[in-house]
Amino acid sequence: MNTALELKGVVKTYGSRRALDGLDLAVSRGSIFGLVGSNGAGKTTALAVTVGLLRRDAGSVSLFGEGSFDPLRHAGRVTLLPQDSRLPLHARVEDLLWFYGRLQGLGEAALRESIDEVLEWVHLNDRRRSPVRTLSHGMMRRLTIAQAFLGRPELVLLDEPMSGLDPREAARIRAILKRHHDAQTVVISSHNLHELETLCDAAAFIEAGKLVRQDNMDALTRRSRRVTFYMDPASQPLPMEELKKALPEATWDQTLGGAELTVKFFDETARAAEVNARVLEVLLRHGVGVLEIRRGSALESEYFSATDSHASSVTPLPPSGSATP
Repeated sequence: MNTALELKGVVKTYGSRRALDGLDLAVSRGSIFGLVGSNGAGKTTALAVTVGLLRRDAGSVSLFGEGSFDPLRHAGRVTLLPQDSRLPLHARVEDLLWFYGRLQGLGEAALRESIDEVLEWVHLNDRRRSPVRTLSHGMMRRLTIAQAFLGRPELVLLDEPMSGLDPREAARIRAILKRHHDAQTVVISSHNLHELETLCDAAAFIEAGKLVRQDNMDALTRRSRRVTFYMDPASQPLPMEELKKALPEATWDQTLGGAELTVKFFDETARAAEVNARVLEVLLRHGVGVLEIRRGSALESEYFSATDSHASSVTPLPPSGSATP
């Protein structure tokens, strides 16, 4: 079986709000998989349903082709790192990992070896006897990553693992994940598309609890690009007709009263530098003051394109239904 995780038609409701609305996902073994969506899209709910923290109302979840999560069968094989995980501040780093490892059912010799391994990975070996309260925020986040990979579980679920970190710590954690996941399957939920583009092998876009698109990263990023121009609001009206003539193959999006202009194009037709040059030439010739040019990631472009027609909405409950165990 090449699939580590599969969700089919999963529904989860909170009162009258449908957080997951027939969600389908398939995650290949050994991959780093990105779960992409805006806040409230259903990413956290999907992960919680996967490990049985939340009871689904319909649909099915299968881990390794063995059916839904079972605490006995999957102990030590599946771990979830919640976004807002809290650590006991009084505990020492090594003691905390020892406690979690024993909960997973790891034997003493294997656990001792695994603690040494993960502390080396996250660069906390010199803090193993330090109380958790003495660690910086970034160190605590690295400790939670160590906890998630303790014992080399087959499937690791990470909910916004880089949330709230400064750029240096976020880059360090990305490097840890890329270097040490080995044959493990890692699912990362995030709304940081630049981050996922450099890290993941495949990704799924979800919006309003539904799958919008899923594919490998090469397929998701090989075509579409976007460049955004930020203009002085006091500038002349934008010469849109001339811009469209300069780049007839592109699509255009004008916002903020004309102060922000986004150009969407395809790699087959133009490169970003060429687009910049063509657009700038027209804008400057018409006296438009350009304050900033920002190139979006390919994954970001594809995400916006795929989800533009899937704005988040509230779906009412069906007249009747029963919970699925």
